[in-house]
Amino acid sequence: MTRIYLSPPDVQRSDVDLVVAAFDEGWIAPVGPQIDAFELDLAVATGRSRAVALSSGTAALHLALIVNGVSEGDRVLVSSLTFAASANAVRYVGANPVFVDSDRATWNMDPDLLASELDDAAQRNRRYAAVVVVDLYGQCADYRRIEQICAEHEIPVISDAAEALGARLSERPAGSFGEVGILSFNGNKIITTSGGGALVTNNEKWADEVRFLATQARDPALHYEHSRVGYNYRLSNLLAALGRSQLSDLPRRVARRRAHNQAYRAALEGIPGIEFMPEISDGKSTFWLTALTVDPVMAGVDRTTLINHLGEHDIEARPVWKPMHMQPLYRENQVIRGEVSADLFERGLCLPSGSSLSGAQREQVVEAIRAKLPVS
Repeated sequence: MTRIYLSPPDVQRSDVDLVVAAFDEGWIAPVGPQIDAFELDLAVATGRSRAVALSSGTAALHLALIVNGVSEGDRVLVSSLTFAASANAVRYVGANPVFVDSDRATWNMDPDLLASELDDAAQRNRRYAAVVVVDLYGQCADYRRIEQICAEHEIPVISDAAEALGARLSERPAGSFGEVGILSFNGNKIITTSGGGALVTNNEKWADEVRFLATQARDPALHYEHSRVGYNYRLSNLLAALGRSQLSDLPRRVARRRAHNQAYRAALEGIPGIEFMPEISDGKSTFWLTALTVDPVMAGVDRTTLINHLGEHDIEARPVWKPMHMQPLYRENQVIRGEVSADLFERGLCLPSGSSLSGAQREQVVEAIRAKLPVS
């Protein structure tokens, strides 16, 4: 049996052809026409005026914090239910992440908790420097409220859309929210450049500064002149070619992952104890990963046992992200509530969801789950 992976890279022949063409054109070094074209494509896809292609989504987060003026000793609100990079980038600039719990309606940052904390911080004269909002598992957070709340407190929003390229909320694309959006093109994402990411914004000055900082902050001079600390964060021209090809295929990839989610729901929602991640109202998730929770009392099996059972059938499944406030690295950091994300981690798992997953493979996943759970 061939192992069924969670979200493997989906590479088409057209992707290879464009990379080979870029290679044949001689643009092997980091700069090149494919980067410029990829950045234009990304700006269009996210409803922004500027995009800067970078080496990773984490690099994009780091530079997003810098251009927003976040620095040593500042406090930054961050979604707790997320991958570590969302919080680690805050530490890169010497700031301290304060974690915000999820709401059950979206699994993303709870706007009520955010509003309450910002109101309380204003009364105590303890300002936050920024808010990093994560779009979890392909779904936009409730920016309709979050943007308004943060505008009232004059707090910049950084939209961590690493998992959500192709999603929409109220007809706005993921990445279009906040002052800055960040994307990831890691191998497991909906499109990949092998490794890579991007920062998107409508602020031309910031985009120029990000590009400057990402190329070792080299000042204009005949020789190598540096007046600021820079970073080696630019994406290569060859990988940008791969990204352009993958991005042109984004609608199919989104449709495929949504089809997986719908099929999983149709096959499993009637089973006691199974509950899928909700889709936000007036939104369209990519369902980058199909995530669900298992009630061990109703299902007669816990999350970990089910994951291990799938593993025995050569099917990769994983727990949902362990909340940052539960991580050893961040246990001493402040958290605004935390019980919802802790419960989602305790009971939640992600199923194989890649756009290259076949219908037959998906049925194998369903059959393996149904064999372990009581079917009504």
